[in-house]
Amino acid sequence: MTYILRQGLVVGPTSATVADVLVRDGRIVDVGDRLSAPAGALEVDAEGCWVGPGFVDVHTHLREPGREAAETVESGARAGAVGGYSALVAMPNTEPALDNVALVSHVLDKGSRSLLDVAVAGAITRGREGQQLAPLAEMAALGVRLFTDDGAGVQDAALMRRALEYARPLGVRLAQHCEDASLCDAGSMNEGVVSSRLGLVGRPALGEELMVVRDIELARLTGGAVHFLHLSTTRSIAMVVAARREGLDVTCEVAPHHFTLDESACAGFDARFKVNPPLRTSADVAALRQALREGSVDAVATDHAPHAPELKDRAFDEAPAGMLGLEHAASLTYEALGAHDGDPRRFFDVLSRGPARVAQLRALDRPLRHQVHGGDVVVGEDANLVVFDPRQRWTARADALQSRSRNTPYDGREMFGRVTTTIAKGRLVLHEGQLQ
Repeated sequence: MTYILRQGLVVGPTSATVADVLVRDGRIVDVGDRLSAPAGALEVDAEGCWVGPGFVDVHTHLREPGREAAETVESGARAGAVGGYSALVAMPNTEPALDNVALVSHVLDKGSRSLLDVAVAGAITRGREGQQLAPLAEMAALGVRLFTDDGAGVQDAALMRRALEYARPLGVRLAQHCEDASLCDAGSMNEGVVSSRLGLVGRPALGEELMVVRDIELARLTGGAVHFLHLSTTRSIAMVVAARREGLDVTCEVAPHHFTLDESACAGFDARFKVNPPLRTSADVAALRQALREGSVDAVATDHAPHAPELKDRAFDEAPAGMLGLEHAASLTYEALGAHDGDPRRFFDVLSRGPARVAQLRALDRPLRHQVHGGDVVVGEDANLVVFDPRQRWTARADALQSRSRNTPYDGREMFGRVTTTIAKGRLVLHEGQLQ
């Protein structure tokens, strides 16, 4: 349980310095140049690599309970370890939904035995049906800090208002899947020229943007905290940025597929490219990449959504939406930030520090049952660390995934930069690219 990371670029929030990092018994115990290695310590060569806080994914579908054929907490944690994650937040759209203490406790217990730190997002409404509030206070008492009906946004504005009012004194944040069902539910891809040419019913950008506007105003009215999940349009990001400048407590995330792929990927009717919200225009992709570089986005979140192969083999308009993301997100984020010209501080801001802040997994938040994530690489911090090699070039392969599912849109894609080492919960879980 003693490791020393040698001569990596240790990336802090405001600076980056080449140094060694010594980990013992789950904590960082020393950071400095050319540290002496204690007897029995495992040395990790990090020269030429970036060393920073382990990544945090605030939006992971682990499918357990109910759809274990697609993923489990254990298999999702393995995929996360390969991707450089030290913490995952499990979404509640399981079967049954994570809308009560018993089910949340079940997933937390599973997570405690996995490679990574697994937190839970509880459902806002019972069964995610959008009719009655779930017992938010009871789940919050277990340490749940994020609540969402992800997969189906809360359509009733009055109910969302009550949820925000109820959540505020609990100190928790509500996360919204922004799609107006009356505009979007019949569609299977972005509404526009491409959907018309393909003969597919579209999901308009307006369906997302209307709900963003609504919930910004509800946050203003209630003083509540709102996190906007997987935003995909230029206007959505702009509205959140403007609201934040006004002092509203709103945060947002973008998913790698939305800043990497555009609607033209759907032209082959391959259901691996079907996702909600859908892949948007090339102009939206460019805007999301620019927002990442400018620091307008709080978090890159994978929206890792495994599906059994027989489901994704259906016709495009009949297949379920969603794609895998945990094992490729860091490389795609590195590419989007400008690869060799990218700022390593921004890289860790959107993959580690920002997500940890949204999920309340920082030291400041005193998380219950969870490690501290997204902090600085300093003495005394919990050892949740990642080593990322920006020089590596590699090809993504579906048959090499740790996930139980194979619905990745990146099979055969050349990737830039790769995670080589992950330390989670003080343990070396990935070394030289291999799970331990």
